[in-house]
Amino acid sequence: TLTAALWATFLIRINAMDTAKTRKLLRSQRRELSAKKQLIMADQIAANLCSQSFFLRAKRVGIYLANEGEVNPSIIYDICQKSGKQLFLPVIHPFKQNRLHFAQVKPNSTVTNNRFGILEPCIKGATLSPPWSIDLILMPLVGFDRQGNRLGMGGGFYDRTFAFTAKKPSPAPQLIGLAYSFQELKAIKPQPWDIAVSGIVTEKEYLSI
Repeated sequence: TLTAALWATFLIRINAMDTAKTRKLLRSQRRELSAKKQLIMADQIAANLCSQSFFLRAKRVGIYLANEGEVNPSIIYDICQKSGKQLFLPVIHPFKQNRLHFAQVKPNSTVTNNRFGILEPCIKGATLSPPWSIDLILMPLVGFDRQGNRLGMGGGFYDRTFAFTAKKPSPAPQLIGLAYSFQELKAIKPQPWDIAVSGIVTEKEYLSI
């Protein structure tokens, strides 16, 4: 018979296999969206986000560069710039394993491919800010449920970076996920290290957790 420890390990492996299959399916569906459909839905998502009071109040906003069919936040980027908000892009921390820092976007900012082939700011010459100093963090999602649990790309970068928010709840930073409505799952079983979001924006609604 399996010991309790072995059984727990077995269940974790089964859950990991199911999660990997779900992640693969959702990423495939996301990539299959036409460029026109992506643009229309991104515009709707921007409208649903930018009318929220927490967005209007935020002065320092962490954003991202869309990759592999992720919700493109370029419209939100433009709105932030026009309203005088400071913008920050995630960059893989050069010293801390699987963690992020945020580089302030400036007129002379340049980007390069990181080790995953994803564009990020060049660290050289960049002004880096710690995660806790950002008012609002916009995060791309692979999947989500209505309890704020999220399915990411699997690297755990956001979970490790914002682990401190679970120990010391604070109004800053506020973590908001951007996703298409078809990425909603009935339920995601969170792991102890998973960090949930406080809200999710799709083309249909803003979901406050």
